[in-house]
Parts: sequence; C-alpha cells; structure tokens
Amino acid sequence: MNHKYSYMLGQRTWQFRDLADLMAKATPARSGDRLAGVIAESAEERVVAQMRLAELPLRTFLSEALIPYEKDEVTRLILDDHDAVAFQAIAHLTVGDFRNWLLSDHATPEALERLRPGLTPEMVAAVSKLMRNQDLILVSRKCHVHTAFRNTIGLPGHLSTRLQPNHPTDDVAGIAASILDGLLYGSGDAVIGINPATDNVSQAVKLMQLMDEVIRKYDIPTQSCVLTHVTNTLEAIEQGAPVDLVFQSIGGTEATNSSFGFNLANLQEARDAALSLNRGTVGQNVMYFETGQGSSLSADAHHGLDQQTCEARAYAVARKFEPLLVNTVVGFIGPEYLFDGKEIIRAGLEDHFCAKLLGVPMGCDICYTNHAEADQNDMDNLLTLLGVAGCTFIMGIPGSDDIMLNYQTTSFHDALYARRVLGLKPAPEFEAWLERMNIFEDVQTHSPNEALPHAFRGSLKGIAQEVRDE
Repeated sequence: MNHKYSYMLGQRTWQFRDLADLMAKATPARSGDRLAGVIAESAEERVVAQMRLAELPLRTFLSEALIPYEKDEVTRLILDDHDAVAFQAIAHLTVGDFRNWLLSDHATPEALERLRPGLTPEMVAAVSKLMRNQDLILVSRKCHVHTAFRNTIGLPGHLSTRLQPNHPTDDVAGIAASILDGLLYGSGDAVIGINPATDNVSQAVKLMQLMDEVIRKYDIPTQSCVLTHVTNTLEAIEQGAPVDLVFQSIGGTEATNSSFGFNLANLQEARDAALSLNRGTVGQNVMYFETGQGSSLSADAHHGLDQQTCEARAYAVARKFEPLLVNTVVGFIGPEYLFDGKEIIRAGLEDHFCAKLLGVPMGCDICYTNHAEADQNDMDNLLTLLGVAGCTFIMGIPGSDDIMLNYQTTSFHDALYARRVLGLKPAPEFEAWLERMNIFEDVQTHSPNEALPHAFRGSLKGIAQEVRDE
C-alpha cells in the first residue's frame, strides 16, 4: 500500500492504493465505476477521498502519469504538449485551491483562456470531482471557445444545433424531409450530420453529395458531416467527395482508440487532407469528434481508471486537432455506465466543464437509452442546465426519437425552447440566413413562419414526388 495517499479522519486512517485509486474513490457515484470495481465503498470513503484529493498539489499530475508514458500515446500527447509557462499561474495550487480560484472573480474568461495550454485532463478531472453541479455551471459559463468553418460557433449568448436526419435505411427522401423539417425550425447551424445506416465509403459519398447539394442550393452557412470511420472519410476525399468535416469517435487511452480502429497519426492525416480541400469560408476547423463516459471501460481499455477521468483524457486528443465541434454522447452507452437521470445529468455537466476548461468546443447529445432509469424530464433538466452553462451545441432530431440509432435525445422544438427561455441565438451567419429566407417571422423571438417559405415549396413537392415514384 502506498502511504503517500492516506488520510486520517478521527481515529481512522484511510489508505488509497495510488493516484488512480484516489481519483476513482473521489468520483461521484455512477454505475460504470461500480461495474469496473473502482468505486468508493461508501459515501464516507468518497468524501475522505475528496478531502485528500483537495490537498494534492496540481504539480503531481505532471510527475505521476495515470497510464505510463511509454505505454500510451495519449499520455505522451498530454505530457509532451503541456505548456509549463501557462501552468506557472497556478503551479503553486492544490486541487482544492484550484477549485476556489476557478470560482473566484480572478478566474475571468481571459485568464481561463491563457491558462488552457497549462492544464492537463487529469487536473481538470480532479477539480471537477470536488465541485457541485452549480460550480461546474458557473465555471463553464466563463469558458469561451470559438471555432469556425462556414459560420462561427461558440460565441457567448449563442446555442447551436446539429441537425441529425438519420434514417434506418438511408432513404434519400426520408433524410431530405428531416433536413427540411429541421431547417424550418432553425436547426442545423452547428452541422447537418448523418449517422449512416450502412457504413461504407460508397454510401458515405452518396450522403455527402446529398447534403452538399442542399447546402449549395439554398446557400446555407453551415457544414455537413457523415459520421463514418475516419479511414472511410479519407478514402472519400481521395475519390473527390465534398467533405466538410472529418468525424471520429475518440477515447482517452491508446487502447480505446485502437479498439475504434485508429491512432493519432490517422487523425493528423485526415485533418491535413480535409484542410487541403479549403472548403471553409470563415474558418478552417475541419474535425468533429464524439466522446462518452464508459467508452474505455466497454472496450476493456480503461487501465483501472474511473470513467470520468478516461473521458477527460479524450479531450486532449480532441484539442490536439483543433476541431470545429466535439460532443459527449452522454447517456448513449447505457445504464451499465450511467444508470439513471441523476447520473446522466452529473456526467453531462462534468464533460462540458472539463472540455471547456481545456479549450474544447463542447456540445452535448443530451440522451438516454430506453432501458435506462431516465425520461424526457431528465433531459429537459440537463438541457436547461447546459444552456445556462454555455453549452456550444445540442442535437436536433424529429420528435427527439432517433429511429435509426434507437435512442432518445433532443428535438428541433427543444432547441427552440432553450433559445427562447435563455435568450440564446443560433450562429450569427445562420441567424442572418434564417431571416433572409423568411424562415422565422421574428428571429429575435425564434417564431417560425406559419407559411412555408417560398424557396422551400418546390423542395417539399419534390420530396412528395420522390415518395410517390418509389
């Protein structure tokens, strides 16, 4: 037993095996850590671990790697890219002191931006374990992360949406109808992004061409993405496909990413290929990543770490490649990892906080599977909390029900709700387009036009004709 990580409370001395064990025991309870066997055995042990973690100098995370440097390329990325000069501003602090500083008025948006290169994922994961939900929201709101491609994402006072027109058979008419539905609700400024039902290069190219045609026909200031494997997108680029964003699901360990079939060199190759197309108009952030607590554990690639710390390490991977968008698919993996609404809400706030503190443009797929102990009221709560916290973007799906992936998320009208009650706007270029196309009667109140805008009347007829012809 490593006595370095011990804590005396009253007459009892609590022992923690190592830094990874201390981090895991300090983590708010969730089913994934219970499944992994790393969870605190009692609420008392959890609080003691948090008290010991609060005393830990932040410098510790630079000298004690949770996964050995020589065995993991994500660890090497984290330590090799660490900015010691930026870190000097907080180098004297413990984890508990860091929490207090983050909540103070000294931690301005400008100070937090300067600090980003000096923070490691393990530092931000550790401090999040000491924070209440309101603490996570308060600090997240001060973290401004802006990116751009055909519009500007992440400005304060704005909430973007991914229009997700998935279809169980990749039916072109069904996808087109969902795209039209979403646009008429003001969704789609983050990206029009399709999860293909058939995941191969030819199908991906077909869907890329469909979205590119829609974007060009209506001159929409947004970007498209087919959420296929990074190697498929590389091949599509070689074939001359209209690729805006390169997608990949990522994890926080080399073994996790190997299970997904890629490494960091693959991501660099794909980013370089996408940049060579020069398709952005106001910026060149060309990557789109998805993450989610539990992905490393489900791949047996967590190295004994708690799932929230593994998740935060994924943000180092994302940060390296300067993405336009990143989102946690917070409740998608299932109740084995986040059991109920309470755990999903906590995880969503943690993920958003950790990513934003590291400078990652974080959105959230506010979702759950049908066998989780959660419902749409829980998602309403998380949506509202994330809106207050300054979340970059959310999903927009017809009726909040993804009929291809079979899970529950947020709908087009959920985004309207959040924008109305919190006074948020879509990306400025997209908002101007909504007004120009007469989609909203009043862009300030997000009131859709009761009549179908003239430019889209022919589109609806074309979709109806295509359905009749099948």
